[in-house]
Amino acid sequence: MAGHSHFSTIKRKKEVTDKKRGQIFSKLSKMISVAVREKGADPLMNPKLKLAIEKAKSANMPKENIERAINQAKGSPENNNLEEITYEVYGPGNVAIIIEAISDNKNRTLFEIKQILARRNGKIVPEGSARWLFERKINQETKSPEWIAKQEIEITAEEEKELLKIIESLEENDSIQEIYFNAKLKN
Repeated sequence: MAGHSHFSTIKRKKEVTDKKRGQIFSKLSKMISVAVREKGADPLMNPKLKLAIEKAKSANMPKENIERAINQAKGSPENNNLEEITYEVYGPGNVAIIIEAISDNKNRTLFEIKQILARRNGKIVPEGSARWLFERKINQETKSPEWIAKQEIEITAEEEKELLKIIESLEENDSIQEIYFNAKLKN
C-alpha cells in the first residue's frame, strides 16, 4: 500500500467535483448575465432571468453567486459583450447537432468548437442546414425553450461512441450552454 493516501484520494476526487461545479456555475452565471442585459434585473418582469435563476438554484448555486452575477451584469460593461450564439453541426453518422453558446468572443468559441469537431469527425454547417430537423418547443418541466428532433435517426455503436465523445468534449467548454442532437442512443 505504499504511496496510497486516503487524503490524496479524497483530495483528487474533490478537485474533479469542484472543477465540474465551477464549470456549471460559470455557464449559469453567463446565462443570468445575458438575461439581465436583455430585459433587466427584475425576475418578475424578465421570464428569461427567472428561468436562469431557477436553473441556478436547481444546480445548488449559492444565492450569493446568483446575486453577484446579476449585479455584475447590471453594472459591468465587460458583460455587455456577451452574446448568445447557435451553431449547427453534423457529426458522425450524419447526426444533426445544435449547439447553443454564450460567449464574449464569437471567433474564439467558433475556433474551439471547430477544434473539437476536427478531432471527432464532425463539421460546422451553414445556418439552417441542421436546424430544419428540429422544432423549438417549451419544455413543460423546466419552462425553457428546447430544440426537439422531428425524427431521430439510427446510428451504429461506433458512431454513437464518437458522438458521445464529441458531446463530452463540447460540454467541457465554458461557453457552451446546451447541446441537442437527433440520434437515437442505444445506451
